[in-house]
Amino acid sequence: MSNPATSENQLITRIIERDEEALSELYTQYGAHVFGVALYILKNNALAEEATQDTFLKVWDSAQRWDNQQGNLKTWILTISRFTAIDILRREHRHFTDPREAFEESMLRIIQPNPTQSAEWDNATLLKSLIAQLPEEQIQAIELAFFMGMSHQEVATQLGEPLGTVKSRIRNGLQSLRGLWLMATSDRK
Repeated sequence: MSNPATSENQLITRIIERDEEALSELYTQYGAHVFGVALYILKNNALAEEATQDTFLKVWDSAQRWDNQQGNLKTWILTISRFTAIDILRREHRHFTDPREAFEESMLRIIQPNPTQSAEWDNATLLKSLIAQLPEEQIQAIELAFFMGMSHQEVATQLGEPLGTVKSRIRNGLQSLRGLWLMATSDRK
């Protein structure tokens, strides 16, 4: 039986050497996992396929960066997949002009209203009501960062505020939200 780490090293070495067959083997081995991560984030088959393709192109272009001492190959590839899908999600959300509209859309995309998933829907409804209890400036910053997928710098630019102010609003808002969440869910246990 071969050592998985050795097999991963050999596969990456072949990809670094531009062996297309090795990339095909990698896709066969991890393609479904990559697609699954992308689909979970994007909730759209076409965008998930795009993210999957982009992920393997990134692996092809940056295979020399993988370090087996820092984690296994699957973890590295799925991390690339996650960030690629988030980048696509950010790109897709840029067409919204009203942050409230983006928030509503994101909530629907992240947690689909499905009667068989009532606990998830209840959590989404609870989260939305708790966010509404925060100060308006924290709501704006959190919605832009987490539901529109903007970076802190993009949020600062959008709001016309200094970066440090935006980071503080997000951090303070998340701390308050965590406290509200713990209080609201403590009776569920």
